[in-house]
Amino acid sequence: AWRAWLAAGGARPALVAGHSLGEYSALVAAGALAFKDAVPLVRFRAQAMQEAVPAGEGAMAAVMGLEPDAVHAACAEAAQGEVVEAANLNAPGQIVIAGAKAAVERASEIAKAKGAKRAVLLPVSAPFHCALMRPAAERLAERLAGITLVKPGIDVINNVDVAVYDDPEKIRDALVRQAYSPVRWIELVQAMAARGMSHVIECGPGKVLAGMTKRIAKEVEGGSAHDAASLEQAIAAVR
Repeated sequence: AWRAWLAAGGARPALVAGHSLGEYSALVAAGALAFKDAVPLVRFRAQAMQEAVPAGEGAMAAVMGLEPDAVHAACAEAAQGEVVEAANLNAPGQIVIAGAKAAVERASEIAKAKGAKRAVLLPVSAPFHCALMRPAAERLAERLAGITLVKPGIDVINNVDVAVYDDPEKIRDALVRQAYSPVRWIELVQAMAARGMSHVIECGPGKVLAGMTKRIAKEVEGGSAHDAASLEQAIAAVR
């Protein structure tokens, strides 16, 4: 979608970002990571994260209708010596938790008792973006050490620190920490809006992120480029 955007004369963005795995796509779009390196790298990352926790021992759940502080409290109460943490802070009232399966189930029940509208287990292969992913992060660090990263040609705001880095070593470190740290999407969108973002265009299948962005920063116009028609509409919207 990004290549199609450029080929069709789409405007050059002032800032790019990606949600979780999408951060690698953002780095490719910004010229910091070569596409030929990104493809095997994300495959390796997926394998390392999958292998970090035995099948069936981890879980993730979507908690709807509860604010972050209440979700954090539910996780702390449910932990009982196991890992359960907020993993994706996606939008107001939409937070995903991850960790050991029993702890995630306990946290889901506690969240509902605290007023969550819903708390449902997600059909995922591993508990991403929580402390259980530290072994995967160690393997990822070793792999990233052999990957060339350069200063981005477009600012990339990252998931883990909600920061823009020019230094390739800082980018590398942020990618490692991202594996076991929460995706701070609410703060990320707020930071983009504070930098003057007027439009956000989601490049990829669907328009989930564009919708979440609109919920976080209502003043920002959202769109997607997931097929030829939506690509044309998005290009026209930012001219």
